[in-house]
Amino acid sequence: MNEQLGTTDLIIVGGGVLGTFHAYHALRRGLRVVLIERNAVVHGATVRNFGQVVPSGMDATWQRFGRESLEIYRSIQTQFDLSVRQQGSIYVASDDEEQTLIEELHAINRDVGYESELWTATRCRERYPQLRSDYCRGGLFFPQEVSVNPREMIHRLHRYLQQNPAFESHFGVPVTELGVDAAGQVRARTSDGRTFAAERAIVCSGSEFGQLFPDRFRASDLVAVKLQMLRLSPQPNAMLPGNILTGRSIRRYESFAQCPSWNAIKSGEPEDDFAKRWGVHILFKQEPDGSVILGDSHEYAPVKKFDQLDFELRSDVNDFMLDEAAKIFDLPSWNVESSWAGVYCQTNHPTGIHTETIDERIHVVTGIGGKGMTSSAGFSKHHLTEIYHD
Repeated sequence: MNEQLGTTDLIIVGGGVLGTFHAYHALRRGLRVVLIERNAVVHGATVRNFGQVVPSGMDATWQRFGRESLEIYRSIQTQFDLSVRQQGSIYVASDDEEQTLIEELHAINRDVGYESELWTATRCRERYPQLRSDYCRGGLFFPQEVSVNPREMIHRLHRYLQQNPAFESHFGVPVTELGVDAAGQVRARTSDGRTFAAERAIVCSGSEFGQLFPDRFRASDLVAVKLQMLRLSPQPNAMLPGNILTGRSIRRYESFAQCPSWNAIKSGEPEDDFAKRWGVHILFKQEPDGSVILGDSHEYAPVKKFDQLDFELRSDVNDFMLDEAAKIFDLPSWNVESSWAGVYCQTNHPTGIHTETIDERIHVVTGIGGKGMTSSAGFSKHHLTEIYHD
């Protein structure tokens, strides 16, 4: 039996960070919002990441969204504990080439008014005593950047939105059909027999896009990305505050591609090595309990060949990340508490995002890739402005 429910302003399909921040900004517009998530709890890429909010790593467009996200995170944190900690981000250079890139990015950020500080190797080791002196050449520090607990933040954000009487959420109920009826209403039918009606809908999940509109999904330029990450046991005698990004991140992140020396430096890198094959760069993020998230690797496949990304965790990738990490920090323990894989979608070009409109009222937005935790809060606000033409 199909239960017909009342009409609302906006249905959001997907309760991850991108969908939930669309809900946040829609509520701020005064809209009535129904959020529908197929899983009982969010357990995808939104919770399987570092929890680093690092606009410093983004290109110019996404850095603007990321910087706005910082303000949004801080604003909500003053009202409700999302687990936000402002301890900054540091990029640690390991050689002269990486030192050149952080110096050039420092100048670029000065020109665009984004605060950063060039640190000497001594200054870096004062803040991070376990940082190896034979690794660190210098650092670039971004004091405004924040961290969140990736396992907790999204659930706390849901609880914050649930305080608003205009917000309604339903978990563990997949949307099985989504379309526009003859009267111009969006109708979302769920697996438990209910039908939700709204003026508009936004699909904010690659998997939901694939389930609801498989032909469009397969025809898109979306790419599935599989990451491996590790959690080290709590380190009571090591302090690693904030987001720690290293030389391999300097050689990978889009922001550094703006630097004058980028092309020459990249052209001199080896074409075929283990790190490049598996897309490895080394990041650290310590949680309040002292455990350390370490990673990560990247494997890619077009979404129509998603099954090329198998479910296995490769021990050689984990071992490589641990070996590389030990060249950077002298930690009391390298005991691996857990290891996992995460999968997200991105467009063919990693600085893009996939958006399309179906029947004028259903808006698909997905493929934000590794930019989700950093940029979703700011991007969602601007995306709603486009949808509502204001």
